[in-house]
Amino acid sequence: MPIARLFSRNICWVKIYEYNYIVPLGTFDVFSYINKKISMPNTYTQLHIQFVFAVKFRASIIPKDWKGRLLQYVSGIFQNNNHKVLQINCMPDHIHIFIGMRPHQSISSLIQNVKTESSKWINDQDFCKNRFAWQEGYGAFSYSKSHVNNVIKYIQDQENHHKKKTFLEEYEDFLKAFEIEYEEQFIFKALE
Repeated sequence: MPIARLFSRNICWVKIYEYNYIVPLGTFDVFSYINKKISMPNTYTQLHIQFVFAVKFRASIIPKDWKGRLLQYVSGIFQNNNHKVLQINCMPDHIHIFIGMRPHQSISSLIQNVKTESSKWINDQDFCKNRFAWQEGYGAFSYSKSHVNNVIKYIQDQENHHKKKTFLEEYEDFLKAFEIEYEEQFIFKALE
């Protein structure tokens, strides 16, 4: 049971079980205030993650005329989840997103949120003749600080990369470079 005592004119002392907290007077939601203060003390991270995922069946249906709006919308989803977008770009059949990730959210829940919200937005805008969806699955590749600039340049230069290799070749190269075991039959499906 919480116990609170006036400590001075401006702050009070709150005891919750064996823990003691100093809370400014006038704080209406004491528990939220304490939660923010203690949620992850002494947690310091530097997480740079590149996400790659494809349009369902790797269909080339993201045209240049709404690509910019899509990139802005997807960036906004990441920002609303308190992550920092370092670079984002897409081709007609897939997207690359490079972020500084905060540890408060799992990768899987973040990507599920991004795919769900962006698919809904694309469909609400009537950008496609048929229902838009992202393919199941994604790639998530982590980088050290020393690689950040190279990854940003790589994502910016997607159009030139794909003059030389397909998305599937690019994706397999990522999996091999990061030594990720995979089964070819489960990599992003093409339309059958």
